[in-house]
Amino acid sequence: MIIHGARVSPFVRKVLVFATEKGIETEVRMAGFGRGDPGYLEGSPFGKIPALEDGDFLLCDSTAIITYMDALHPEPNLIPTEARARARTIWFEEFGDTIAQQAGQKIFFNRAVAKRVKREPDLAAADRAEAEEMPKIYDYLEKELPESGWLVEDRFTLADLAAACPIINVGYCSDGLDAARWPKVAAWLAAVKARPSVAAAMEEEAPAVRAMLDN
Repeated sequence: MIIHGARVSPFVRKVLVFATEKGIETEVRMAGFGRGDPGYLEGSPFGKIPALEDGDFLLCDSTAIITYMDALHPEPNLIPTEARARARTIWFEEFGDTIAQQAGQKIFFNRAVAKRVKREPDLAAADRAEAEEMPKIYDYLEKELPESGWLVEDRFTLADLAAACPIINVGYCSDGLDAARWPKVAAWLAAVKARPSVAAAMEEEAPAVRAMLDN
C-alpha cells in the first residue's frame, strides 16, 4: 500500500503506525499543499493527507484509510468490539482528530511549519493555544486515564494512537506538558512513544522535524 503525505503529519503518522501494528507494509510518498504523485492528486481531490493508493483503489482521510485497513486485517485488534469500548475508541479518535489537533496545530504550524512553507507564523496564536487550550486537553486526559495507563480496555488501542498523535507534534516545539501537574498524561504519552511502531515512525520523521525547527 502506498501512503501519500508527510510523515510528520499526525494523521499520516496515525495511519503508518496503525499499518505497522497490523503487519501491513506501506510505502510513503511525499505529498501535500497541492503537490504529489498522480495517485495522490486523484485520490485526494480536496488536498487532504494522507491518501491511500492500493492498486486501483484510491482513498483519502486517515479514519477512512484505517477503516479499510482494519477490514482487510482484523487482527491484531486495535478497535475493540465490545459496544462501549468500541464507542469510546471512536470518540477518542475524534477527540484526537479535532479537539487535540485543532489546538496542537496552532502551536506546531506556527512554530515549526509556517516559515518552511513561506507563510507568516502567528506566534501569539501558538502561545495562546499553549497557555489556554492545551491545559484543558491535558486536564481531560488526566481525568480519563485509568490506572492501567491506557484509554480503553487497559491496552493499547486506536484510542491511544489517535489521541497521542497531535500531542506528539506539540511536544516537538512546546514543553507545556508538566509531568508534575499531569503525571498520568505524561506517563501515557511516554508509553505511547516507546511503543516500537510509534518509535519507528518518529525516527523516520525526525530529519523533517529537525529541518523545520532549525529553519
